[in-house]
Amino acid sequence: MKESGIVGPVHETSGSSENRGESPMSSDREKPETAHIPDVESRKDRGHLNAIFDNPLAGIPREQLMKDVHEFCRRFNLMADLETFQKGALISQSPETAATMPELNESERESLIREKTHKWSQPWELYFLAIMCSLAAAVQGMDETVNNGAQAIYLDILGIKNSDNLTGLVVGAPYLACAVLGCWLTEPLNRYFARRGTIFISCFIAAIASVWEGLCNSWVNLFIARFVLGLGIGSKSSTVPVYAAECSPAPIRGALVMMWQMWTAFGIMLGNIMGVAFMHVSRDLSWRLMLGSTVVLPLIVCSQVYFCPESPRWLIEHNKIEKAYTNFKILRPTELQAARDLYYAYVGVELERKINRGKNFFTMFFELFSVPRNRRATLATWIVMFMQQFCGVNVIAYYSTTIFQDSGYSLSTALLASMGTGILNWVFALPAVLTIDTWGRRNLLLFTFPFLAIFLLWAGFSFWIDASNPTSKARVGMVTTGMYLFEVFYSPGEGPVPFTYSAEAFPLHVREVGMSWATATTWCFNFILSFTWPHLLSAFKPQGAFGWYAAWCIIGWFLVLLFVPETKALTLEELDQVFSVSTRKHASYQMKNAIWHFRVWVLRRKLEPLPSFYQGTEHLPEVGDNTEK
Repeated sequence: MKESGIVGPVHETSGSSENRGESPMSSDREKPETAHIPDVESRKDRGHLNAIFDNPLAGIPREQLMKDVHEFCRRFNLMADLETFQKGALISQSPETAATMPELNESERESLIREKTHKWSQPWELYFLAIMCSLAAAVQGMDETVNNGAQAIYLDILGIKNSDNLTGLVVGAPYLACAVLGCWLTEPLNRYFARRGTIFISCFIAAIASVWEGLCNSWVNLFIARFVLGLGIGSKSSTVPVYAAECSPAPIRGALVMMWQMWTAFGIMLGNIMGVAFMHVSRDLSWRLMLGSTVVLPLIVCSQVYFCPESPRWLIEHNKIEKAYTNFKILRPTELQAARDLYYAYVGVELERKINRGKNFFTMFFELFSVPRNRRATLATWIVMFMQQFCGVNVIAYYSTTIFQDSGYSLSTALLASMGTGILNWVFALPAVLTIDTWGRRNLLLFTFPFLAIFLLWAGFSFWIDASNPTSKARVGMVTTGMYLFEVFYSPGEGPVPFTYSAEAFPLHVREVGMSWATATTWCFNFILSFTWPHLLSAFKPQGAFGWYAAWCIIGWFLVLLFVPETKALTLEELDQVFSVSTRKHASYQMKNAIWHFRVWVLRRKLEPLPSFYQGTEHLPEVGDNTEK
């Protein structure tokens, strides 16, 4: 047996499975409880958990930790890497002092420093995986917006142009399917086919549905084809962000996960480009080519996904530890970092397994609301996903061509103007790659929501300009400017944040169910938005319809302020402690924080800074009471 260079030999007792000649899998030592797992019951019974980030390895005596690591390596045939895992466990136990540990050699110490100073220096396989996830996102974006230009044509050809109900139903069919079925297939698909298999299946469905859409000869057939398309969109949109989050290191996790939205925006742009590319083809063929053009990207993803490693955390959850280590070594710069992340994730999974043994899908869904930590994550993800729709963005994504026509454009120029919204949506998502892990999720939302409200009002009220002249250039220019500026502020904020936030907010044992909830939320309200927009437009005209969503942007600002905690640059395990702070304390602090900023930056008062939220939650009722000099 290989001995560690960190501690002395760990002697087996006479009753060990090795000495008895039993198979390791038959031994009581193989049960998850044999690892040293923190006292679950005492944690659950506490009156509150403050959000100083508890580390499940903190407080374990060094000798006990080394024994735990030795047992872990023995159970899972990793004894050849025992010393690496022992070093990794010590680093995980005390990450703030890791670079100064005497057990590390110079190259290991340098690798730990480098992951902070050169956070984008990662294995090429990680970026290949990110490219695959980005293409999967582009599939969704194209699926959403090729219909923008196509519906301006097929609504008339299929005889449903004058029916607001049928228009909303056909346009919103994929999102109805996502909300009622597609998203809820995520958990069983992930359980049986893992992350990669689910992505393959969902993209294959999307490819079939794309061809089907292009061949439809009635609105009923088109509705069914688009409904089937939603079955692929739902599980893909739930799985890809989770897959990216579980494979990414913490310093760049937000940036890689938000690639989902950035490349969804790229797909939205491609969908609009397809509208322009095929607008001069014969009328009945043009909309078919627009809808059918989305078949290419999902086939590329299907051919690429199995060249990517499976999620190590999914493998840990399914007791495939050796394979998880192999995949972590692919996705991390050094074996030490792979061992560190594997053991830390394993302890977290075992802790969750101990809490949740014997629970099924319905039990886990109930726990989204019954467990306080999960309930706060459920509320926060519901808010960001709900507001991704009710900020009004998909009014532009799905109906911009007809909106531009109503403002005075011809069909061909309206398609070109719609392409402009798609281009801006993608270009201005790029800054979020740099800001989402530095400035943070909350700040991006709080900064951009007021501007979304302003530019929705701008676009809507512009319809009053020269209303008697159907070709008014002033009205056309103001409507276009308002919609374009809306995209500029949507793309770095409410665009990338919701899926990034939802993919990381839930603990592993309910992550599939939680992400299903989050994505079902966004697709449900997506359907409501797409179905009701023709009715809003008829009842309240563009001014009232745009004003309705501007009001929701203001409401969304307050909801984010009070109920959405920050999650930037934290490990998936540390986030448990973020959501352990009570909603009341979080809302109380954030209200005081908002008032403090108003007094300092608007009233120009000199005030003492508020204490860091996660380092003093037990004192929050007193925070800010006597801060003025």
